[in-house]
Amino acid sequence: MQLLWVVVMGVLGAFWAEGEEALCRILGRPEFPMLSKEGDVTIGGAFSIHTKISEPPLSFTDTPPPLICSSMNLIDFHLAQTMIFAIEEINNSSSLLPNISIGYRIYDSCGSTLSSMRAVMALMNGQERTVGKTCSGQSAVHAIIGASDSSSTIVMSRSTGAFQIPVISHFATCACLSNRKEFPSFFRTIPSDFYQSRALAQLVKYFGWTWVGAVRSDNAYGNNGMATFMEAASLEGVCIEYSEAILWNNPREQIARVVEVISRASSKVVVAFLSQWEMDVLLEEALAQNLTGLQWVGSESWITIDRLATRRSSAVLSGTLGFTISKSKIPGLREFLLRVGPAQDPNNTLLKEFWENTFSCRFSPQQEKENGPRQSQCSGSERLEEISNPFTDTSSLRFSNNVYKAVYAVAHSIHDLLTCRHGEGQGGNRNCAHRDNIEPGQVLRYLRDVNFIMKSGERMYFDENGDPTAIYELVNWQRDQAGETVFVTVGNYNASLPKGDQFAMNGIQIVWAGNPLKRPRSVCSDSCLPGYRQAEIKGMPVCCFSCIPCAAGEISNLTDSAKCTQCSLEYWSNGDKSRCVPKVVEFLSFDETMGILLAAISLVGACLTIVVSLIFFCFRETPIVKASNSELSFLLLFSLTLCFLCSLTFIGRPSEWSCMLRHTAFGITFALCMSCVLAKTIAVVIAFQATMPGNTVPQCSIPLQRISVFSCTLLQVVICVLWLALAPSVPVKNAHATEKVILECDVGSAIGFWAVLGYIGLLALLCFVLAFLARKLPDNFSEAKFITFSMLIFCAVWITFIPAYVSSPGKFTVAVEIFAILASSFGLLFCIFGPKCYIILLKPEKNTKKHIMGKSHAQSQ
Repeated sequence: MQLLWVVVMGVLGAFWAEGEEALCRILGRPEFPMLSKEGDVTIGGAFSIHTKISEPPLSFTDTPPPLICSSMNLIDFHLAQTMIFAIEEINNSSSLLPNISIGYRIYDSCGSTLSSMRAVMALMNGQERTVGKTCSGQSAVHAIIGASDSSSTIVMSRSTGAFQIPVISHFATCACLSNRKEFPSFFRTIPSDFYQSRALAQLVKYFGWTWVGAVRSDNAYGNNGMATFMEAASLEGVCIEYSEAILWNNPREQIARVVEVISRASSKVVVAFLSQWEMDVLLEEALAQNLTGLQWVGSESWITIDRLATRRSSAVLSGTLGFTISKSKIPGLREFLLRVGPAQDPNNTLLKEFWENTFSCRFSPQQEKENGPRQSQCSGSERLEEISNPFTDTSSLRFSNNVYKAVYAVAHSIHDLLTCRHGEGQGGNRNCAHRDNIEPGQVLRYLRDVNFIMKSGERMYFDENGDPTAIYELVNWQRDQAGETVFVTVGNYNASLPKGDQFAMNGIQIVWAGNPLKRPRSVCSDSCLPGYRQAEIKGMPVCCFSCIPCAAGEISNLTDSAKCTQCSLEYWSNGDKSRCVPKVVEFLSFDETMGILLAAISLVGACLTIVVSLIFFCFRETPIVKASNSELSFLLLFSLTLCFLCSLTFIGRPSEWSCMLRHTAFGITFALCMSCVLAKTIAVVIAFQATMPGNTVPQCSIPLQRISVFSCTLLQVVICVLWLALAPSVPVKNAHATEKVILECDVGSAIGFWAVLGYIGLLALLCFVLAFLARKLPDNFSEAKFITFSMLIFCAVWITFIPAYVSSPGKFTVAVEIFAILASSFGLLFCIFGPKCYIILLKPEKNTKKHIMGKSHAQSQ
């Protein structure tokens, strides 16, 4: 790369300073083309016919010596012959470019950017060596097919862009070449890596491989392709554990270090964005280190190269997956290839070299001092039909079809130029050309709009970036019955479809690496089961995470959920937090123990009150009953019975009627009860004061008692009516509680609810104050102290009720309210009527007027 930079910078500097003469002096005189033919128009070609090059030292003072290329590449020689075949086929066509002959000049780029620069200079300037020191100023070709790698194509396109000479590559996939500002004259018949990289990212995500390693060629092809893949993989949620770069000519120690990185990594999938040459050297080192058990995912550059798919390499690459361009058939190509040989041009050294490599023979006698095994003499009559190698293989013409389409694209653009056929949507006339004055710039303009159908039925056109439609086949390395590796198509990818439909499998069984029937797992962290969510680990990629259980009320019903979802208000998470289930509906019912117990206590209290009423009724003529103001006592017993029974309205499923009834019944009955107690207390005080000597206060009359009870109760009735009219209590579902939906009665108006309770509290406070003031009345006559004690219990119960009511959850709120009702009712019943029943039933001797009035009378005397 350092050498390339020096050369290119020197080229550009010299070109601008001294013109073409300096350019020719730096690069050296262009070599003769390896294959050529004259025609009315000429198409250039640059193929890596050889793969090794000896780069001589550059002194920049003398003419550089010629480059020496070696190690013949039969694949690219096959592509060069495919180009010739397409040209000959067009020359024989009566419909495409009739009466126009196409010539060709094919150069060897030797897989090197330096050699590619010399080749493109030769194609632009002409092949002949000039006598003087200047190069020709006319372009020798109208278009160029090539090169066989992205780096060489970039060098060629940058050189030809200023001269508007179109370059059509059959193999250069670097996404950078789609930049029209930088490469205005570049086209290609192979899809851009922009699409392949995204297809690879979707592939690894499809199979659940979120933790992968990456190896790339350290050139424009590998670096740009891997950068696009990593960007797309990140969007798909795939993480890269490592990313290493190599070149085929790196020292073995560097290749070995990369293989060690791969072997030590925890990921089981390797994405190899490599050219076939880098993959070749990496495979050799992987075999040397016995690197097995990994799932390889390859790019189109090497995934269908036969020389890599050997029995020896299957130990490392068995089950490999990767995208490649669609295979095709070219009628007549095989027959044409089988006619290639020295007989076509006995003076062509390339054809002789091809023949010698194919049949392992020599045209010239082997010298005694030459090393290596002795080779037979070539006769020239050997038969290619008996040879099976990459040159003669036409079973799956992938890149050959790209060369074939490129030649036809140039021919169609020239045909449109000569026939004055305008591209669709151009909206303006173009200057037509004559066969004798066709310029590359004219071919370039028409090439942008070329649109035709190949013999195979495939439509050929270029988009605004010079790219074709991106269609790939997903191939899998499998073994046939003979144990040979074959490329089986198991899916496809079409970038022109919507994203969800781009990648599809065809149902054919995939053979995996390691265990052929079991897909390998390659994840940084095990999947989080439903009920758990992923939590990032600090300092690690997003694919490395810990699994945390969802909180109560949250669920995750998918594997590897990034977050837990909150259940709706009326739902709660199940035991394993994988789905939301309806919350348990809770209310205080008659079927549960607490409801039954409270209902039983309520009925017992009502029954006791009725029993007390019967006792008082049966002994209504006795002094103690008469002294207790029997009318108020019966009214108080009636209200206590209602108080006990109203607690039953708080039990059971809340309904609209029960909600309105429970609070109004509670408020009115307790107001009636407190009114009776208040009237009773007032009556006791007035009655005692009337017995004092010199007291002229009249005894309390029954109508006054009735009016006071009625008035106090009526005020509570008014409050309840206003409450029901303005904001009544209604049943609601309280879903804010955890795990349960609480059916409860919403008070509707908090003011109404607390007004009812406040009024009852006010009556109780008045009763307590009056009873407390009358506590020193004679014991035998007054019940003031019993009323005082009952009011203490009543107030204590309802004062503690407030915090308990506010803090109790769910149905316990209702239970607290029922408990307060029952406790205060029992306190009134036992404290006021308990002592009287004790005397009536157990101490009848004290139930006399003398006993009741005796002590008080003596004190008054």
